[in-house]
Amino acid sequence: MKEIKLFGLRLKELRTVKKLSQEKLAQKAGISAKYMSRIEMGQHFPSFDILIKVAKALNVEIKDFFEYAHESENPKVLKKIISELLKDMDVYKLRQSVKLLKALSR
Repeated sequence: MKEIKLFGLRLKELRTVKKLSQEKLAQKAGISAKYMSRIEMGQHFPSFDILIKVAKALNVEIKDFFEYAHESENPKVLKKIISELLKDMDVYKLRQSVKLLKALSR
């Protein structure tokens, strides 16, 4: 998965933990809700200035945006990441992934 998508998923995770809608977070950060949506969907990566504003609006440190969901305990987030990773794999990598998942599930 591209890092920009991971960033978007992480932002969404932080926002939902704080129980904020995209609109409310965008308002607090001084950006449009449409732009916030694009960031969360992994279509845009914010400038450093916007990153600072969003971090302040969420009351988190900038480094928190880069602690990606593989460290999450939210099963939905983890499954979405796995799904996104599988989308871009060729047949060889898919076979390897199946072997690895089988080994882990034992």
